[in-house]
Amino acid sequence: MEIQSRILSFFIYLCSLLPFWALYLLSDILYYVLYYIVGYRREVVFKNLKKSFPEKSSDDLKRIEKLFYRSLGDMIVENIKMASISAKESKKRLTILNERVLLDYLEKGQPVIMVTGHYSNWELGIHALSLLSPYPSLIVYKPLSNKVFGAAYNKIRSRFGAVMVPMKQTLRKIHHYRNRAHTSVFLADQTPMKSESKHFITFLNQPTLMYLGIEKIAKKLNYPIIYSHIDRVKRGYYTCEFTVLVDNPSEYSENEITDLHSSFLEQLIQKKPELWLWSHKRWKHKPHA
Repeated sequence: MEIQSRILSFFIYLCSLLPFWALYLLSDILYYVLYYIVGYRREVVFKNLKKSFPEKSSDDLKRIEKLFYRSLGDMIVENIKMASISAKESKKRLTILNERVLLDYLEKGQPVIMVTGHYSNWELGIHALSLLSPYPSLIVYKPLSNKVFGAAYNKIRSRFGAVMVPMKQTLRKIHHYRNRAHTSVFLADQTPMKSESKHFITFLNQPTLMYLGIEKIAKKLNYPIIYSHIDRVKRGYYTCEFTVLVDNPSEYSENEITDLHSSFLEQLIQKKPELWLWSHKRWKHKPHA
């Protein structure tokens, strides 16, 4: 597996050396291939959009659908570029608007839990956070079934020092860093296994089983929770804004924190729906009758 991963990493690195204009040309081609030729998860995407926005016309849904596939193509090539992009260029491409919100906690020695979603280009945020400060960034992720691709991808993500943490090792790794200021980053819209959660909320007009890991860890450790909102300004350029959602998790009732960060993400999606990962099978689980 290691040899295969190295070969894949080398191929990705070679592709990443292409200038941005060439990569975006490739993205335009990818859009037509994914949308018109392959039809990559088009049924899933349109079904998700239609259920999430029942008030929108078919024309509006089609427009969002096409914008999503264009955004998906851009995200793919931008993530390839992460394999060789310089620190200077990375900071130029994603600007953190209010870094003091996070740094004020870390400089006092306070560990922080950061929440984001499969929204805009969340992967670029890994480089941005790693380059922001010398404090460790723990990136919690769900391992891919393809271990070769997963290993190559994690190598790219950790280029500037990010610590990649498989979901099952989350609490152990955070405990290891308990005496050091650090940031633990979670994707709030992960789909949990049915055995992991029984908490359903109405999210984008649909009953949605929620991932409770963020809330459980935050309340156990009483670490503040900051939402990282990555927005697309124009092609190839993003901003990141930090918002303190919870300062003292121990003061919140059961499921209140989960509902809070889910509502925050939902509002972002409603403003710019094309930036969310609609091909993600988010509604696999249904509540009991």
